[in-house]
Parts: sequence; C-alpha cells; structure tokens
Amino acid sequence: MTATALDIAATTTVADNAPETLARRLRAHLQTLATRRLPITYQEAAKAMLLSPPNTIHQVTEALEQLMGEDAAADRPFIAAMVISKARGGLPAPGFFDCAARLGRFAGDATGTDARVFHAVEFNAAVALWVPPSDSCESE
Repeated sequence: MTATALDIAATTTVADNAPETLARRLRAHLQTLATRRLPITYQEAAKAMLLSPPNTIHQVTEALEQLMGEDAAADRPFIAAMVISKARGGLPAPGFFDCAARLGRFAGDATGTDARVFHAVEFNAAVALWVPPSDSCESE
C-alpha cells in the first residue's frame, strides 16, 4: 500500500520545475507524507508535483538524487527512501541504491536482501525524523 499523492499546488510554472525548486517542493511533500508512514511511487510523486510529460519520472529521480546528496551532507536519513517503484516489490528503483553507493552509504546488492534491509532502515529513519513528536507511536 502506498500513500495517495497530495496536490501540493493549484498551479505550477516552468520555473517551479527547475531542479532546485522541484527538489525543495518534493522534500516538503515527502515530509508531509511521513506522518502516514507509507511510501509513494515515482508516478505518484510526479503527479503530486504536477509535472508534465515528457520525462516526468526522470525529473522526479533527479530531484530525489539531489535530496539524497543534501541528506548525506547533513548526515540525515534519505527522505528519498519514501519513493518506491511499482515494479520492484516495495523497493526504490536501482538508481536509489546507485546514488546511495556513490554517496558512501550503501555497499551491497541492489536487488537482494542488502537492498531490502538498507531501504527499510532508511525509510524508517526518514519517517522517524520527519514525524512530529506528538504523532510518534511511543508509549508513555
């Protein structure tokens, strides 16, 4: 199950889809979705960002890679782990693992158990970072 993409803006312009702006908008969207503790697909992310063809998924993946670079530099979990591929059984596309490897955070098989474990750790850490304390599931 994935979260439903939210319409984060009534209108967008070409300037809104500049790589830096798109990455910033996508981060804000993923931070909002973190409270649901559910991933979204690349297609749902493209729809939420109101991207127009061609290459909408490519635009999303470029923005996600930018976010991964920012997160690595700030020593945060990858918020990009919240975006998964419909075709990979709940895992992000291979590019997620390639980027994580380039950033020095993943050194395993991007198709097997290594990938599943890494993704689960990153997903859970990202959600924990962005869920407001009042929404946490900790018992008192």
